Amino acid sequence: MNVMKNIKIEKLTLNVGAGNNQETLKKGMKLLKNLTGVEPVKTISNKRIPAWGVRPGLPVGCKITLRGNQEQLLKRLLMSKENKLREDCFDNQGNVSFGIHEYINVPGLEYDPSIGIIGFQVSVTLTRAGFRIKERRLMTRKVGKGQIITHEESIAFFKEKFNISLEEN
Repeated sequence: MNVMKNIKIEKLTLNVGAGNNQETLKKGMKLLKNLTGVEPVKTISNKRIPAWGVRPGLPVGCKITLRGNQEQLLKRLLMSKENKLREDCFDNQGNVSFGIHEYINVPGLEYDPSIGIIGFQVSVTLTRAGFRIKERRLMTRKVGKGQIITHEESIAFFKEKFNISLEEN
């Protein structure tokens, strides 16, 4: 097999959306800190949405982006979903996103009364050799057609690497 076709995980992003509820934001930050051991970053709104009580500059959520050795955490997060994902969790650019409704389903996490029961979103970005061409400083280019990760390739990668099965809608 061609080495340039090998797929790997670029980053794992965990996100908690809180809206304008600052109490939920504090609980979400504590949850992500307990899960990863890394301090989360607040996400700030850019738009004004009067119906939701959101204005520009207001913190509306928190997130953590993990790069490097995140496979163990991803395996635990997938075990909380019983290693089953829907096909629409996979997009056409090689990314996978799914939600976890209750954090107590994640193996190794205990219920914390100060947090309560909240959920979070998980996004996995896949990459392969040659993707640096779109992010480099000089002579930025598009990724070639042969290097783009397709929907089917990302599903096959997760089936092989993490023993995922697709569930029916």
